[in-house]
Amino acid sequence: MAITLKPEDGNVHVLRLDDGENRFTQDYLESMSVCLDELERLDGNAALVTTGVGKFFSNGLDLDWVGANPDGMGAYVHRIQDVFARLLSLPIPTVAAVNGHAFAGGGMLALCHDFTVMRSDRGWFCLPEVEIGIPFTPGMSALIQSRLSKATAHEAMVTARRYTGAEAVEAGLAKQAVPEAEVLPRAIALAASLAPKAGPTMAKIRTGMYRDVIEALRGSLG
Repeated sequence: MAITLKPEDGNVHVLRLDDGENRFTQDYLESMSVCLDELERLDGNAALVTTGVGKFFSNGLDLDWVGANPDGMGAYVHRIQDVFARLLSLPIPTVAAVNGHAFAGGGMLALCHDFTVMRSDRGWFCLPEVEIGIPFTPGMSALIQSRLSKATAHEAMVTARRYTGAEAVEAGLAKQAVPEAEVLPRAIALAASLAPKAGPTMAKIRTGMYRDVIEALRGSLG
């Protein structure tokens, strides 16, 4: 399967994206919905780590599908934003283990997690929408600006800067930048340390913090 969800270190559930560039295909969105259903049902100490396999964490939208299905763009983006909103609403701590490139929607996927551990030797975080002519929706803008400082959000969104792991840590995009072999173990260790905080209170705190973002993600595309 391209997406798997398995407990790998006691209370830590690892969501692996293993489909090349890990773009948001229709199958991807369906699988993510099933995995989120399972994560929302978890009871007791638990945490999530999301990671890719190989060169890519995620390259975001399936542009080939978008080009072939222009009339379906609105519903497609709503499905993606629903995934983002559900990640922000989970009752468990979340860590993105960014193993490689996190571009566009893939970068936003990482930002939906509480913390990010990024590969230090290869791979960029980049929001290239200004270069590819796809404006951010109100929900996407709200997400990015809620997770980054004003200066970093401005630079990332307006210039499409490509951040290395070290630069991402300096800019507040990531918590740690480590060699490839350490990305997943570090993310799992961080998630495990936070797992006891899981529960309804965490969900209420998070949804309160990001109420406007979640509403924007689930609202009009502008």
